[in-house]
Parts: sequence; structure tokens; C-alpha cells
Amino acid sequence: MPDPLEILNAKLDLLIDTLGRLGPATRPESDLSAAECFVWNAEAGFAQPVREVNRVDIGLIKGVDQVRDILLKNTQRFADALPANNVLLWGARGMGKSSLVKAVHAEISKTTSNSLKLIEIHREDIHALPQLMHALRASEFRFIVFCDDLSFDHDDTSYKSLKAALDGGVEGRPENVIFYATSNRRHLLPRDMIENERSTAINPSEAVEEKVSLSDRFGLWLGFHKCSQEEYLDMVRGYVAYYGLEIGADELAQDCLEWATTRGSRSGRVAWQYINDLAGRLGQPLQG
Repeated sequence: MPDPLEILNAKLDLLIDTLGRLGPATRPESDLSAAECFVWNAEAGFAQPVREVNRVDIGLIKGVDQVRDILLKNTQRFADALPANNVLLWGARGMGKSSLVKAVHAEISKTTSNSLKLIEIHREDIHALPQLMHALRASEFRFIVFCDDLSFDHDDTSYKSLKAALDGGVEGRPENVIFYATSNRRHLLPRDMIENERSTAINPSEAVEEKVSLSDRFGLWLGFHKCSQEEYLDMVRGYVAYYGLEIGADELAQDCLEWATTRGSRSGRVAWQYINDLAGRLGQPLQG
């Protein structure tokens, strides 16, 4: 006959195990020394290390020399613990805004002994930016917090979290954190949203100021504009030289311009897509 005490103990163990699984999961600790780039998991409150970073060499980013140099200098000052500005990179699609941020981080990291970190926060997690800023405040490292394709739609109030985190909160932006964002919109909000605020508000100017003041939190606005044909050719030639693709200069020019015509645009993204197609046709892998 089974021992009643053993049966009771077994049931108690089962109950304890069940209650333990019903409780909140233990949050993983972010090891900020584990890598140089991370992605912020807002739900878990955890910085996920990125082992293989998707980026290109800064020398391959053509047609944006002026903004490249400005961003490099601003980032270098920040890495040297000197005053630096939050940066909004805005403008034409496919002109290398996000690629430039990652390339600049890689370039500056060569001289900072892995003390400068890049943490990407997704657009849909921007409401958790204050939480991320607070988590990074006490760290020994310096951080570029990066949000790609940042913009806000109708009835989206998460932009207020961004405003508070960048400047207006009680704590303010930590000295070891800077915020870089890319957007197709200079003011991050759709024009009809701003115009609607102007037409329906009791005090139209104040309503518009509330919306537009978001972009004022960025000390640097770096504009990216559509490239010329010669700039597009420079981009393609740079990729061809970097990857050692075997094609004649005249054939390359004619071929890549025809590719751009079929796409209806010229940009860094179109140049890279052409290079992928060209390398495939030549049977040459893209390495490096």
C-alpha cells in the first residue's frame, strides 16, 4: 500500500513546480561586453548581441561626402567623451542613411578599443526608449542608440516617449548615450497630420509646434538627396573594384544605367541590387 506521506509530498512537489512555471520568467541580463552591436528586445528588457553585423565599408558609400564627414566628426567627439548631438538622417530612399550609421560606428570603433557600442531599437519599440536609456546610464561603455526608418502615423503618441528620452525627461539623456535615427520625413510626422492639427486645434500654432518640436530634439539634421548619374556610376564602380568583378568599363556603364532605367531611379540601393545581379551573371561570389 502506498505511503500517504509520499503521495502528499509528490503532490506538493507537482504543485510547487506548476506555480513556478506560472510565475514571470526571469529576465536575462544584458552582457554589454559580449559584442559591439546589439538589438534591443523591449519585451524582455534585454540587449541581444549581434555577432555578424550587416554593414558595408565606409569607402563604398558614395555621393554623401559632406554628411559622411559631419557624422564622422560628431561620432568621434562623442566617442572621446566630448559634447555631441543627436542626429536625424533624413531624405531620399536608398541613399545609404542606415548604412552610413553602421559604417561610421565601425570606422570609429577601430580606435576606441570596443568601448563604443551600437544598439538598434525597432520603430515599434520606441515607447521603450526611456527604459533603454535608463538601463544604459550606469554602464562603462558609450552607446549609439539607433532607430532605422523612424516615423509616426495618425493617433500614434509614442513620439512623446522619444521627446522625453532625448531632452525633456527628468533624468535627461545619459551622457554616455547618443541617439541616431533615419527617416524619409524631415519632421517624422506626415504632412496631413500636421495640417490636420492646424485646422482643428483651438490654437493652431501651438498644436503644430507640439508635433514639429520632435525633430528639434535632434541637433543635427543631415539631408540625403537623389544622386546624379555620375554619382550613381561612382557607386557602381566602387563596388566593382571592391569585389573584383570582371567587366569592361564601357560595358559596365551601359549595363548599370540600363538597370537604373528599368528601376526608374538611381540610388545606392539600386547600385547594390545591380551589383548582386551582375555578380550572379558573372558567376562570381561577393566576398569581403
